[in-house]
Amino acid sequence: MNKIRCTWCEKDDLYRSYHDEEWGNPVYDDETIFEFLVLETFQAGLSWYTILAKRENFRRAFDNFDYKKVAAYNEAKIEALKEDAGIIRNGLKIKATVTNAQAFMKVQEEFGSFSKYIWDFVGGKPIDNQPKTLKDVPATTEISDKLSKDLKKRGFKFVGSTVVYAHMQATGMVNDHVEDCWKRNQ
Repeated sequence: MNKIRCTWCEKDDLYRSYHDEEWGNPVYDDETIFEFLVLETFQAGLSWYTILAKRENFRRAFDNFDYKKVAAYNEAKIEALKEDAGIIRNGLKIKATVTNAQAFMKVQEEFGSFSKYIWDFVGGKPIDNQPKTLKDVPATTEISDKLSKDLKKRGFKFVGSTVVYAHMQATGMVNDHVEDCWKRNQ
């Protein structure tokens, strides 16, 4: 029996697997939250499919998304990443990833974990938007606007409201599975 899914993921197995196994599942561990922050940063202006297809290359290039290591990257490492054909070689996004890792650790110091900080914006549990179709799924919300503004105030880069909302979807802070999707009520 074929599962009914959100229509955005019907392109191929990579999208379907991501949709079925990850997208919208609540994530509370800082390591995975940072991974999605890196991926969403690089996705800005590009398709999510491009990022998913290069995910393992990003994992290799950014030391398995170890934010402590990324925060310590020097200019030589940044230059080497700009030459890595396996990732998106955008110098501003690479530098932003280093800056974001540093800011990420400052948030951890202040709140005990980045997870606690970010999940406080939604009261600690996912917001269930109950969209009927993809047309009902917003690109931004008041909460993503507020979170984006706060992240920028804390020194984060490439964290506009659209990027932040996509991050919220990816990490399950919001449930945007459409009404007839099999994951809707999982």
